[in-house]
Amino acid sequence: MANLQEFFITDEHLAPLAGKVIIVTGCSSGIGEATTQLLLSVNAKVVGGDLNPPAKPHDNLLFVKTNVTSWPSLLNLFKTAVATHGRIDHVFSNAGITGRADYLTDTLDANGDIQEPSNLTYDIDLRGMVNTSYLGLTYLRRQSPSTGSIVCTASAASFQRFRIADYTAAKHGVLGWMRGVVPNLQSQNLPIRINAISPSWTITGMTPTPAVQALRDLKLVEWQGPEVVARSVAVLMADQQRQGQLIYSVAGRYYEIEEAALLPAARGFIGVNDEDKVIEALHRVTPDIGRV
Repeated sequence: MANLQEFFITDEHLAPLAGKVIIVTGCSSGIGEATTQLLLSVNAKVVGGDLNPPAKPHDNLLFVKTNVTSWPSLLNLFKTAVATHGRIDHVFSNAGITGRADYLTDTLDANGDIQEPSNLTYDIDLRGMVNTSYLGLTYLRRQSPSTGSIVCTASAASFQRFRIADYTAAKHGVLGWMRGVVPNLQSQNLPIRINAISPSWTITGMTPTPAVQALRDLKLVEWQGPEVVARSVAVLMADQQRQGQLIYSVAGRYYEIEEAALLPAARGFIGVNDEDKVIEALHRVTPDIGRV
């Protein structure tokens, strides 16, 4: 952490979210639930999508049963938000699960043939995230003024080795999605922001209680509650200067690591061979190259 600057999130930082209309997927548990409750506490209007209804109803919370792997279901979530509130200001593309595939175990069908591994984690954590974000970008572009933001749930597994392979691949994809969209927003001068969060070990339904206790006893993990991560989501929405950032949260501490560490590290050995600068130059000659 020596090269990273810790920053702090106060209630005043979140005040601009009052009255904003915010879509949250995975709103009924874990980080999504904590974020929903935080947003409601600052007087935002939340349209929450999940397979299960939230445990705590609220006058400013509209629940829409949503399956993020289903395009019609996601589209209904966005249509309902606009029909109810007239616009959308922010989208938290959050719904996710842990890994489901085991790539080092042979799973055979009734004929003795190797079965395809489960793709459910990719469908929810990556494809569902992309489709939710795409709808967010589309609705934000079409309204006037076309401002707002998307926040995506990545992970500390997005930038390191982590032995849950399908989860790690999906979360690397979340970071890649953000990195791919930002230059297009900038080149088209669209006042829409996209950022991501990368929480470290967080106590949610994805971390069983025995595992939490075992890791605590071994002193291997600095745990944090989902309410800590929720504040990183909210500040990315509220702070209009944040674009293309990745907030790493660990044990209640916050660090921006994309612009502060990851991209500078890449530039340190890439030098002049900036891949996006090449696409930008080619796009001037051949517009079809470099499309979103």
